[in-house]
Amino acid sequence: MSTFEPPAETLADVVLVDYGLGNLRSATRGLERAGAAVEITDDPEAFAAADGVVLPGVGAFREGMENAGPLRDALTSHAEAGRPLFGICLGMQMLLTSSEEADHEGEGEVTGLDLVSGTNVRFEVDRKVPHMGWNELDVERDHPIVEGVDGEYAYFVHSYYAEPDDPDAVVATADYGVDFPAVVANEAGNVFGTQFHPEKSGETGLRILRNFVEYCAEQ
Repeated sequence: MSTFEPPAETLADVVLVDYGLGNLRSATRGLERAGAAVEITDDPEAFAAADGVVLPGVGAFREGMENAGPLRDALTSHAEAGRPLFGICLGMQMLLTSSEEADHEGEGEVTGLDLVSGTNVRFEVDRKVPHMGWNELDVERDHPIVEGVDGEYAYFVHSYYAEPDDPDAVVATADYGVDFPAVVANEAGNVFGTQFHPEKSGETGLRILRNFVEYCAEQ
């Protein structure tokens, strides 16, 4: 039985970016339970009216960046204005500068949003790839998005993980034969992402989403 109590009122207006690769239904339900009024849209003008923007994602880095290409300037402007931008799974990887995935697939270099400097690399471990299932979160430093989740478990599905240029960009890690970033954030703290899926991570995920909604409400 769930111990998470939804807020009695809407705390923030959130845009969920629809670029063809997101788990929109589950993410919407999670955000609404966390106190957000959610608009699913690919209209860049909606970003300016929102308290925060969520960039979800399932699939390949190249396809993600190609699909989100028309929104690149709007996402970058939103982030550079100091407003909350939350990337989930592929959406988190898209926050970085590049990914080995396109090279691995023989598709050449693809440029990410470059809001968190670094690249995404493939797991080279003596374990099954993709990394799929529940894993423990180890919070490395304070950030509003990870309040109350140190030592809790979240649900991952991925073959690549972030390697930020700045070690301080790593907010939380998990272990899969190598310690990899489970949560990253830019220096200003307003751009952040989770490699795991909070909308599939039970009470831990709902806490993450509630942290995000409260962060949006405070900005």
